[in-house]
Amino acid sequence: MNEKLNHFDAAGKAIMVDVGEKNLTERIAVASGKIFVGKEIYSIIESGTAAKGDVLGAARIAGIMAAKKTSDVIPLCHPLPLSHCSLNFEMLPAESAVKVTATVKTTWKTGVEMEALHAVSVALLTIYDMCKAVDKRMTLGEIHLDQKSGGKSGEFIF
Repeated sequence: MNEKLNHFDAAGKAIMVDVGEKNLTERIAVASGKIFVGKEIYSIIESGTAAKGDVLGAARIAGIMAAKKTSDVIPLCHPLPLSHCSLNFEMLPAESAVKVTATVKTTWKTGVEMEALHAVSVALLTIYDMCKAVDKRMTLGEIHLDQKSGGKSGEFIF
């Protein structure tokens, strides 16, 4: 594993990485996370009967919007021209949870890991927001990069 932190200069000051000399390559990142909810909220999400509307539909749009705006929120991220962003939801009855998976693609000089992680995080927060009137005891967790491809560092699988 490369231990070099490239967001710092020789004096230890935070910098934006210079990607000007890098080649354009297709970059893909997949991230996921879960929100653990009580049985009542799980039923509401599954049946589509939340008072605020379509929970997963709102979370999908919020996640896509988040991926597109990652550089506005994470200080040293480059703004990227995304070619694709999708969010999928898996209902996990045994865990009383919803798993969110985001896939983000670009053809650019730097990767889309942060965009995928940001999409998942905001989608999970949107589910929380849509359901908090019923029960605030929800837990977000297991947010991580599942895999990425492209660029100098190549393939990564969690």
